[in-house]
Amino acid sequence: MGGAHDCEAKKFMKKEEILIEALPYIRKFYGSKMVIKIGGHALVDESIMDNITRDVVLLRFVGINPIIVHGGGPEITKLMEKLGKKPVFIGGLRITDDETMEIARMVLVGSVNERIVSLIGKHGGMGIGLSGNDGKLIVAKKLRKQKVGIDGEEKEVDLGWVGEIEEVNAEIINITAEKGYIPVISPIAMDNAGNSLNVNADLVAGEIAYAIKAKKLILLTDVPGLLRNLADHSTLITKATTTEIKAFIANRVIGEGMLPKAKASLKAASGGVTSHILDGREPHSILLELFTDKGIGTMITETQNHKS
Repeated sequence: MGGAHDCEAKKFMKKEEILIEALPYIRKFYGSKMVIKIGGHALVDESIMDNITRDVVLLRFVGINPIIVHGGGPEITKLMEKLGKKPVFIGGLRITDDETMEIARMVLVGSVNERIVSLIGKHGGMGIGLSGNDGKLIVAKKLRKQKVGIDGEEKEVDLGWVGEIEEVNAEIINITAEKGYIPVISPIAMDNAGNSLNVNADLVAGEIAYAIKAKKLILLTDVPGLLRNLADHSTLITKATTTEIKAFIANRVIGEGMLPKAKASLKAASGGVTSHILDGREPHSILLELFTDKGIGTMITETQNHKS
């Protein structure tokens, strides 16, 4: 009987220790804004998405103002195929023609955004769906032609309705977040002529974190963080400065798939925002990174001495 009692007591103490370890971080981050970018496997796995939104709602209830930015590339491809339209990629880059842009809007502004807002409501939070078109939240311009390698030759390709960000209207985000809502932002932007543009969600998250002077930018992905060797998870880079990130990019340590996250982190860091790249499939990865001494992913800061 005593043995079972001792076991229960140890389990309880472990939970108690976790809460005690979290307390200084909760106090430190109270009242701050954090941008959380959700993409990859999380968006197609309902259980992972449910866990992530529950943790985001928890952040709100401990006094942090979370802002979600989401992607949706696999869902766009899935709907295109369902509608009988074949996705076109050149040099690994998606071509976004008129029809593809409309499908992207349906997926990003419609189904994905609404699903996240609903899950936030399920867990007791107040989600509010936004796109870059709302109140000119994200103003962008059409991306110039990109140089890509095709059959051994470098050629310039027009990607269609793909944008690069010129301006973020921080006021809309600040007003909604400070009133207790959790903004859920889809990466559809508007140009000055009123055209919709599809923008990379990682870059949107980085620009928003910079514009609203967030405390943190959290980028959820399908790997443990930045890896020196993609095939070996033990090569995780736990901490890096922006100088090191630029060197990793130049030396091709960071692969193409992780490049937008690295660039988003650099943009955020230029505004004093600390970035974290985490595996969104890991249960409670956001809480473990923010509220424990060790953390679990990659933390990126402007300088080595920067305090997280």
